[in-house]
Amino acid sequence: MSNSNTSLANGPLPFHEKFGWAIGDLGQNLIIQTVSTYLLFFYTNVYGLPAADAATMFLVVRMIDAINDPIVGTFVDKHNTKWGKYRGYLLITSIPLAIMATLCFYVPNFGSVGKLVYAYVTYVGMSLIYTTVNIPYGSLNASMTRNNQELISMNSLRMFLAQIGGILVTFGIPIFVKLYSGGYYSGVHAEKGWFLTMMSYGVLAAVILLFTFSQSIEHIHMDTTDEANIKVSDLFRQLKINHPLQILATFFIITFGLMSVTGAVGAYYMTYNANNPDLMKWYNLIGLLPIFIVLPIQPKISKKFGTQALMQTSLIISILGSLMMFCTPATNLFMTFAGHALQNCGILFAETYEWALVPQTITYGEWKTGKRENGIVNAIVGFFFKFGMALGGIIPGYVLAAFGFVANQTQTAHSLFGIKLLTTIIPVILTVLAMVVFHFYRLTNEKVEKLNQEIIQRKATK
Repeated sequence: MSNSNTSLANGPLPFHEKFGWAIGDLGQNLIIQTVSTYLLFFYTNVYGLPAADAATMFLVVRMIDAINDPIVGTFVDKHNTKWGKYRGYLLITSIPLAIMATLCFYVPNFGSVGKLVYAYVTYVGMSLIYTTVNIPYGSLNASMTRNNQELISMNSLRMFLAQIGGILVTFGIPIFVKLYSGGYYSGVHAEKGWFLTMMSYGVLAAVILLFTFSQSIEHIHMDTTDEANIKVSDLFRQLKINHPLQILATFFIITFGLMSVTGAVGAYYMTYNANNPDLMKWYNLIGLLPIFIVLPIQPKISKKFGTQALMQTSLIISILGSLMMFCTPATNLFMTFAGHALQNCGILFAETYEWALVPQTITYGEWKTGKRENGIVNAIVGFFFKFGMALGGIIPGYVLAAFGFVANQTQTAHSLFGIKLLTTIIPVILTVLAMVVFHFYRLTNEKVEKLNQEIIQRKATK
């Protein structure tokens, strides 16, 4: 690995570069969080798909990703665009991503089979294009600096901005859907509202990603010899020898599955259990607000208490919030909202911090193999992250079907209990599993700094 600017590669970055990179996740969130939070609800309550069919589609798309993600990760590590190794993809694919995401929220005038085929084509297409945005974007920060504290700082800023994107999605989507559809959120009258809303969000997302392209600079470049030697099998080699990556990738599945399940089921919980769909946007908002209190101080907390203590405490807070909601009727809005605030704060704090750990696993892999395979590692993380996000459609879809859910109708006590399980007990199970998995993550900030010094010394002696 050769550095185009050693001081910037190892020291502080200009704020405009950090901000320019970080805001890209706000742009991505406008699309992927809309898909994660609302696509299942759209499919069942507006598009007209049975819950089980939608859940199966979410699962099939992730199987396709299992093939596509390694290919994309290898390709971006092995090739350069005229604008750099990673940043050029933001220019090339941001507009196609916006178009395909918008088409996911369009209801064609087809029969039931034709509509199912259309849903598969558009969702698969959106996911394939998202990979070509997300992997290069996720790889970009590790090519901007190898300074661990800078990476943590960049990640905190990224997650702060990403949560603003989350608010625009969770709070804003219901408002704009009703505005565009004339007051409807569910049923066939809402079709126009969903399409125009996703179109608006897609345009904004594309503009933001293009801004990220214009501001991010790659200060660390892969040696041409290493580039030529990269192959798809390197992904499996990384998974085999990179123990921190194994743990983190597994943790990504669970935590993003946890976040996606609680996000996707919120629309059902407020609509049917609380019998107050107009409060959906406030329910979603209250789950995001606490993170803005802790995100700015995340780097200091990490430095003082360490990775394990920070992550495990966050997950315990989430469990307490879920249990509070389980013990409270959904119609008790104060306790429901308070429990959801705790539940989501713990989830989001863990989810935002784990992104700061991805460059650590890249450094560990470079220390082990001599190659800084940003794209390969982000392809691995990206697949597990997307599979976790897909659990927000897979788990609720199958559970809703198992408990007899029927869209746009009064629900039975059995189906209401199924929605409550999805909101409370299933998240508790996933959170406990996440705590167990992360216990085995052994990289610390101090260890990463030592690995970086060894890597720099090795290169200096070549």
